[in-house]
Amino acid sequence: LGTRTAPQPFSIRESRQLFENLHSARGPGAKAKRLQNRFSILSAREAQYVVKILTGDLRIGLREGLVEEAIAKVFDVPFEQVREANMLLGDIGQTAALAARKELHRAELSIFRPIKCMLATPQPSAEAVWERFVGAAEADRGPALPTRATVYLEDKFDGIRAQLHRSTQRVEIFSRDLRRITGQFRELADQARNLQEELIIDGEIIAFQEGRRLTFFDLQRRLGRKSDGEDLFARAAADVPVAFVVFDLLWLNGQSLLTTPLRERRKHLNRVRLPSQFQIASVISAHSAAEIEQSFQQARRRSNEGLMIKDPESFYLPGTRGMFWFKLKKELATLDVVVVAAELGHGKRNNVLSDYTFAVRDQATGDLLPIGKAYSGLTDAEIAELTEHFKQNTIVDRGRYRKVKPDVVLEVAFNSIQPSTRHASGLALRFPRIRAIRRDKNVDSIDTLQYARDLAEQPANLPADFDQARN
Repeated sequence: LGTRTAPQPFSIRESRQLFENLHSARGPGAKAKRLQNRFSILSAREAQYVVKILTGDLRIGLREGLVEEAIAKVFDVPFEQVREANMLLGDIGQTAALAARKELHRAELSIFRPIKCMLATPQPSAEAVWERFVGAAEADRGPALPTRATVYLEDKFDGIRAQLHRSTQRVEIFSRDLRRITGQFRELADQARNLQEELIIDGEIIAFQEGRRLTFFDLQRRLGRKSDGEDLFARAAADVPVAFVVFDLLWLNGQSLLTTPLRERRKHLNRVRLPSQFQIASVISAHSAAEIEQSFQQARRRSNEGLMIKDPESFYLPGTRGMFWFKLKKELATLDVVVVAAELGHGKRNNVLSDYTFAVRDQATGDLLPIGKAYSGLTDAEIAELTEHFKQNTIVDRGRYRKVKPDVVLEVAFNSIQPSTRHASGLALRFPRIRAIRRDKNVDSIDTLQYARDLAEQPANLPADFDQARN
């Protein structure tokens, strides 16, 4: 900005006035002029956050729970009421407005206002899942009373969680982070218009072609596409056809089912006549850890990610990860990789290098080829140690991102590995997480690209012993 002057104070009141002025300005030229005038007297940091707000991409690491606490404190209302209202509304702004008027009790589920998905708690084994259910039953009913003897089992699909809202006039599909994704899956929305009921369904969109489930990496080809033109949409649908697997019903003909037990919600769902690209997730009952394990193995053989285990009596608790739903997944063989880049994290890790891009070795050329990125699995102490190490061993410093000397080896676990153009290795890991820092290994002993390719070629990436020697 050629006319830039010294930064001047910028209050919350002034920021609101700026956004109102931008809203009232007619035409992009007038808006740009007003924005340029304001930028000329803002600091670089203030201008950065104005842009983030305008683009809807704030991402400053502020947890929604902290905002809920702030609302409770500012408006002197109970935190639990704020939290419950926000779960039902799915909109922190509307929650704040109700809190200001002391009307949190008016919060309720409403069609076309998406809510957060109910989440499942991960468990390491079928035995651990069963113990959780039996323990919860004893706590509720006492050890002298019969324990909860039945759980519901569903395959865990490798797709994207989605919520579909349908009325007689409108259909919308929302992602798990409450973004509208109707345009990316227009054929599903078109089919949903043929439904007879007004409803909200919860499920998973999967890549599905000719009776065969494709991979999550196939599905990602749809997620990045825009639907501004019919030709692009038709091409996307033809390249990667999808199906909507429905496993819950949250709203039916004007009535919320959130406080209806799962077994009853499933009965209502089974009465809904779904169109061809929709299918209801199969559910079976289990009565022991052995039955859970057997069903898990069958789910993996069907090329699914794992198993969901649910309490038939559970209510639908938006945004909650509790002791009513569990998920069982088992990792594949791990990879030993070397860190080639490190980035500053987010939230409480905004000042430490906690996000690591890692590579395998091309045995033919010796090159280190990135294969993924992970930011979970290490302790705060280990992250602090690596932060100091990478700062001292930086090759290229780009602010938040550093290319680093490849001398830290990590053991990384993951759920699947598939071909991808995202990384130079031609492969990508699904849900990578760090198992350990391999202090006993150096860059010469990391796994090879060929070993990773061999893992990718296993049918459905099933968890199994993989005896091929690592080169």
